[in-house]
Amino acid sequence: MPAPARRPQRLLSSLLLAVGLLMLPVQAPAESVVKFKRVPTQFIAALGDPAATSGSGAQTWGLWRRDPGPRGVWLRNYEALKASGGHAGDWRFDGSDWWLEEHGLIMEKPDFPVPPGKYVVTGEREVTTVLTVHPRDEDGDQRWELDGGAKLYDVTHLPCRSARYTPAAGDASCSPANAPQSWFPVTPGGPMPQVEGCNKQVYAVLLVIGVAVE
Repeated sequence: MPAPARRPQRLLSSLLLAVGLLMLPVQAPAESVVKFKRVPTQFIAALGDPAATSGSGAQTWGLWRRDPGPRGVWLRNYEALKASGGHAGDWRFDGSDWWLEEHGLIMEKPDFPVPPGKYVVTGEREVTTVLTVHPRDEDGDQRWELDGGAKLYDVTHLPCRSARYTPAAGDASCSPANAPQSWFPVTPGGPMPQVEGCNKQVYAVLLVIGVAVE
């Protein structure tokens, strides 16, 4: 998941361009002014209908506060990773729950869940808007919504592909050894591969470029 290239964007508010998100005031509908600060790009792993503008289930979303790609381990180096006890710098491989990106890099897991709050998100195409993640309700569910009628697809960074692999049977059934490096990179927009012995869950990736501050 390489660092995204910057492209011209149509922003939800012209204020974003004016102050570069540094203590940016954004007027949300029927709410008080919210201020945002720019952050180094973070990444949300999201599940949901690409056409949805809001929904439930945000407790299943994860957040990488740093780009996991540069700290990833190539599939061809999996045996060395295993020999090290799964230690990969400042993160540790989990054979029961592991992640791949579009170039064939084994990545650390994101932090679950995404903390409640407001995030400036973009797919680096045309739309930049505010994502609100609500606190859990009494049933443990977290709702989410995008401002301005934006759809989840609109703020999905399409070049980033991220899939989570968990064992379909016993813990030993799902291994990166079953995913050769020759399968990668994935064709842009193409599906992440199914790995023998694994259940696969593909996540949309949203870029976070600002967060709300009090």
